[in-house]
Amino acid sequence: MTDLAVRRRRVLTPGQWIGRALVTIVLLVFAAFFILPIIWLLLAPTKSNTQLLLESPFSFGSFDQLAGNWNELFAFGSGVFSTWIGNSAYYSFAALAITLLVSIPAGYALALIEFKGRRLLLVTTLIVMLIPNTALVLPIFLELSAARLIGNPLAVILPFSFFPFGVYLTYIYFSTAVSRDLLNAARIDGAGELRVFAQVAMPLATPVIALVGFFSFVSNWNNYFLPFLVVGGEKIPVQVGLANLLANVPAFNPTTVGSIVIQLPTLALATLLSVAPILLIFLFAQRFLVEGMTAGGTKE
Repeated sequence: MTDLAVRRRRVLTPGQWIGRALVTIVLLVFAAFFILPIIWLLLAPTKSNTQLLLESPFSFGSFDQLAGNWNELFAFGSGVFSTWIGNSAYYSFAALAITLLVSIPAGYALALIEFKGRRLLLVTTLIVMLIPNTALVLPIFLELSAARLIGNPLAVILPFSFFPFGVYLTYIYFSTAVSRDLLNAARIDGAGELRVFAQVAMPLATPVIALVGFFSFVSNWNNYFLPFLVVGGEKIPVQVGLANLLANVPAFNPTTVGSIVIQLPTLALATLLSVAPILLIFLFAQRFLVEGMTAGGTKE
């Protein structure tokens, strides 16, 4: 038997066994903590309210019950859940388009163009990026109120479009992953700065565009506090709508009155549908996301 084979079959000491066992136990605990609630959430819409409360939490109900919960959800408020999903999509994609139109050129300019005030603008971007979003809600609300935009879809779209983190990501990408020699060669050939950006830099920036777009969309789609304050009625997005559904669940609100109530399995189904768009986008765009996250790891 070779020395390599002997080393591979070497016996672990008791201390090493204990260390590996502790690591395995910790990993299993964390896995159970995160995975078991997801499994419960996936199975909950297949059950009736009684089954959900009395039967095993990890048992499967039936597809008929799933269809019944689906019909109950989309019948709530004359189909208002579909309106909430549409509002979220409208707000998120409209803000995403503005974010990309602003963040990508801004990051390119900060990284590759020398101009007066560039360093101050970069520092300001970093400072604003570090400010918690909740701290900005009040001044944004006052600005929107002064502009008389409260209740208007623009009250959601315009603040969503403000994404300094996207500018910073683009700045890092263009600073580290794009060859300056390639851009200079295009300039020597007579291309103007706008043409260099559009025809040389942009095609190379596909990974970071996908990364900025994904983070922006997720942030927009999951935002609750600002839309809750600035729009109401049928203009609310699905995240605010979930709070309205929660208010109609007797288990969480015993004072619920009225002919329409939402049961726990239906609320679980609404929760799954509210996160489904993000999951789908992640699954289809993960290759570009990985490229965007690793592209800035090497220096030219």
